Amino acid sequence: MIGKLLGAWIGDKVAGKSEGAKGAALGYGAAALAKRSVPTLAALALGGWAFKKWRDHKRENEDQPSEASSS
Repeated sequence: MIGKLLGAWIGDKVAGKSEGAKGAALGYGAAALAKRSVPTLAALALGGWAFKKWRDHKRENEDQPSEASSS
């Protein structure tokens, strides 16, 4: 609730005196959108980081010869 009010207030300030209600509505919408998109972006970033770590670890192990190879 506080985030929505803060978004509306910031939108009102950005829009200026002549567009008060329009700016407040845009700020409210931006706060609602951020509420939905930020957790999704964080999950994607964490998944990408984990995939990169796994891929780097896999590449390190492929470069080293195995001890069980026949001569």
